[in-house]
Amino acid sequence: MTVQTPPFSQQVASPEWRSAATEWIAEMVTCSGRRLTGPIRQPRIRPWSTQLVVATDHGDVWFKANCRAARFEAGVHQLLTRLTPDLVQRPLATDPRRGWLLTADHGERPLEDTGADTADWCALVREGARWQQRLAAHGAELLEAGLPDYSPGTVPERFDQLLDALEGLPEAHPSALGVEEATRFRRHRDELVEACAALAGSSLPTTFQHGDLHWGNAWGSRESPRLFDFGDASWAPAIELLCVPRAVARMGEDVDWREVVAAYLDIWDIDHTAGGVAWNAATFTHAVNRAGSWWGLLQEATETEWQQWGEAPLAHLREMMRT
Repeated sequence: MTVQTPPFSQQVASPEWRSAATEWIAEMVTCSGRRLTGPIRQPRIRPWSTQLVVATDHGDVWFKANCRAARFEAGVHQLLTRLTPDLVQRPLATDPRRGWLLTADHGERPLEDTGADTADWCALVREGARWQQRLAAHGAELLEAGLPDYSPGTVPERFDQLLDALEGLPEAHPSALGVEEATRFRRHRDELVEACAALAGSSLPTTFQHGDLHWGNAWGSRESPRLFDFGDASWAPAIELLCVPRAVARMGEDVDWREVVAAYLDIWDIDHTAGGVAWNAATFTHAVNRAGSWWGLLQEATETEWQQWGEAPLAHLREMMRT
């Protein structure tokens, strides 16, 4: 496998990078009217991002840096505060070129995923739907800010490119795609194209798709949650917003998924027949989009990180075969 030099996780662990990040953080904290009160900690490093926790006289501040594939988050977050200022916390500072983001702590999360019931998931998807409605007219601005374009018309070509990439991997790679399985995927290509056409003609538009909608990425209250963490976001079919909640909600024994879907569709005033057609189509496109997102996020991983996380692209792509 090809490993970028230096891998992201090694870069952000280096003294040189930490020094540059610390200098920027200190300057931005001061500009925000805050004062540093303790050492800067780096509790988490992943192949795609790292977070630093900054103690200040106004509470903790969070710094986030992303790998190249997710570097758009800083600029998109800044734009979202202009387009939907009542729904997104304004960052203290951003550096879109470097993919750096500085935000105040959101406080305690209102809920953990495993504790969410049907009403909680309904509240979360309603919030997501309302947000999508407001952002549907702002595609050009969001794409210009770097948001990945996962609209239906782009999916078949990216599917082909991803298959070629996975087929070219060494046999020992966690996402290596064998000839027989690649052939099975290609037999489903016509269905994928039909799914894209169905979504392109759906009453549900292509719009902002958070990409990782669950209670771990929500703040505020259970009744009126607000969202953060836009590193998985894209410009994609609206109904793909439900795919991650569907996967996470399966962990809850008392979640009635039909009610959750109904809550989402009611915001759009879409009948359940049309919603069902869109949902079935989205199981194809979301598999490709999620797999492609993971593929990009791992391009700066170490060999060890590839072994730990590298099965994700193929695992997500296989979801389109389960429909």
